[in-house]
Amino acid sequence: MQGTRFLMQAVACQPHRTATVCNGRRRSWKEVGGRVPRLAGALRALGIADGRFVAALAMNSDRYIELFFAVPWAGGAFAPLNIRWSVEENVYALTDSKASVLFVDDSFLDQSLELKRRLDWVEHLVWIGEAPCPDGLLDYETLIAAHEPLPDAGRNGEDLWVIFYTGGTTAHPKGVMMSHRGLFVATLGYLAWLPDIEDLSFVYVAGYFHFAGASALLYITLAGGTHIPLPKFDPVLVMEAIAEHKATNAVLVPTMINLLIRHPDFEHYDLSSLRTCVYGGSPMPEALITEAMRKLPTWRFFQVFGMTETGGFATILRWRDHLTSGPKAKRLRSAGQPAPGNEVKVLLADGSEAPPDTLGEIVVRSSMLMNGYFNNPEATAAVLKDGWMHTGDAGTMDEDGYLYVADRIKDMIVTGGENVYSIEVERVLFLHPAVREAAVIGIPSAQWGESVHAVVVPKDGMRVSESELDAHCRAHIGGYKVPRSYEFRSDPLPVTPVGKVRKNVLRDPHWVGRERKIS
Repeated sequence: MQGTRFLMQAVACQPHRTATVCNGRRRSWKEVGGRVPRLAGALRALGIADGRFVAALAMNSDRYIELFFAVPWAGGAFAPLNIRWSVEENVYALTDSKASVLFVDDSFLDQSLELKRRLDWVEHLVWIGEAPCPDGLLDYETLIAAHEPLPDAGRNGEDLWVIFYTGGTTAHPKGVMMSHRGLFVATLGYLAWLPDIEDLSFVYVAGYFHFAGASALLYITLAGGTHIPLPKFDPVLVMEAIAEHKATNAVLVPTMINLLIRHPDFEHYDLSSLRTCVYGGSPMPEALITEAMRKLPTWRFFQVFGMTETGGFATILRWRDHLTSGPKAKRLRSAGQPAPGNEVKVLLADGSEAPPDTLGEIVVRSSMLMNGYFNNPEATAAVLKDGWMHTGDAGTMDEDGYLYVADRIKDMIVTGGENVYSIEVERVLFLHPAVREAAVIGIPSAQWGESVHAVVVPKDGMRVSESELDAHCRAHIGGYKVPRSYEFRSDPLPVTPVGKVRKNVLRDPHWVGRERKIS
């Protein structure tokens, strides 16, 4: 269970196939297979061995992909940094990992210089940008050219490969430790449920600092496919990349799919080459997935439910379950069945397994779970119990083993003693023809403790009133679930780097000086 063998496999079986396409550069797997050991030699010369950390603060690129294999090849461990974080947040991550080498590109030069100035253990900055290398930094390509190939260090099994830092909202971020064993098993698990693994080419929009991006990086490499990294999500960039390179696979969160199919130039691009679109990260409204399937009839959609701590996935709603009519159509509202290698249960508050269709906390057990949170045994103990990952998500399981996610427990709204799950209300709001985006949160109420509040972004050129939405919601859900107040915005809702709505940003201003019962 050695992660560098993913690269060895691609080089051995697909030496002449295009491995990476980025900024006008095309490299074969044979070329990448020659560059990575040289980069590892450079890292060893910079002091990387025996699990010492390398960090990166950069947009997606072909060079970033090579780092994922060069770091363990040299004997180190990797700690990608969140591109959305402030200097202070990245100071925390670099202090946690004590990374001594930081790779940086054009977008983060100023921040990297500040980080090096403040942290004396950051010994080297390495330039992986497109512009000429700035003074005082080491140049990526020069390092590769100047060093001889290094034999693989052979890190494997429980050796740490990567730390993915989660985005903290109420406390410091947590570093999710993924071993070679865990990522090896997770990668095989991904390939086991993909409908086909031949001639894959993947368009990346999720940052490689997040497992949504990095997981595909690993399984596409093992399959000897082609990586097409984009610096960020932009509907036009995505459509251009799919059309030009005949990409076959992508991971898109619901927000991205929504923006894609509603873009005014959507009809101008041939997107038919894409065979598999995996979505997840946030709830998918039925109205949206139904429209996406209609507008993209050649795409096979798969929903994944999971988290970084579970190896990226726990359940899968397969393409064959994306039914819009008939007795099994309700499965479209589910997160699917346990994925290969995963056990999934719903537990009651007393720790017993919930009967079918009974609400409880979702827990997951597999061989691809994280090793724990780096330098944080208390947080690890709070979620890893007897081999089970306690996800913090509430849901139900039906008699056929389909999981229905109700909400993040912290996003549940307790109003007048009743539990309201924001996902359920959001799904109804999305059914209204004038609603483009919607997020439901709990805000303080003197009478009810919390009241249901909806933040709505109408579709371009359309207007909708509170009374219209009120009548619409009352036709679909119980009165206590209907929003008691609305907020209309013209700008998109705030999202994380992978497209999840940042409900804490919407909710926290309402709770200044107050304490929620759910946190």
